[in-house]
Amino acid sequence: MFVLPGVIALVLVAGLFRKVPLFECFQEGVREGVRSLFSIAPSLVGLVVAVTMLQASGFFDLLSGWLSPVCSAVGIPPEVLPLGLMRPVTGSGSYAMLHSLLETYGADSFIGKAASVMAGSTETTFYAITVYYGAVGLKNTRHTLPAALLADFTGMLLACWTVRLFS
Repeated sequence: MFVLPGVIALVLVAGLFRKVPLFECFQEGVREGVRSLFSIAPSLVGLVVAVTMLQASGFFDLLSGWLSPVCSAVGIPPEVLPLGLMRPVTGSGSYAMLHSLLETYGADSFIGKAASVMAGSTETTFYAITVYYGAVGLKNTRHTLPAALLADFTGMLLACWTVRLFS
């Protein structure tokens, strides 16, 4: 409960003890943070617009319909497939989807458990790449995107298999 205030107090005491200009350091940190924000803002706006357009167009529903037979064959329930497709793209959209799945099927159902483990086992890949690569000015993701999407698929698959194994 008092960890964060304790850490802040420790930093302040250490800075005063070493005679560091604390307020000037704070101001420089804020300036650097604002510069970083402005450097990644265009990428984030583009990502939000693209996700909104894909959701509104029904692309995720269409893709999930095409992939349903394959995913059912490997053990991923078709009901959680839209969550698995949405998770690498948007965190808030995928959590809204998770909430909907939990309301529809219940938290103790196989689908509810698989969706919950899946949400915790995968990453918002496109968001993370946009933020981190944009912050350092990299434009070429090279092997990052395929490796991250493979990790997301592996997380989806193993989430379903693990829940099936322990249910």
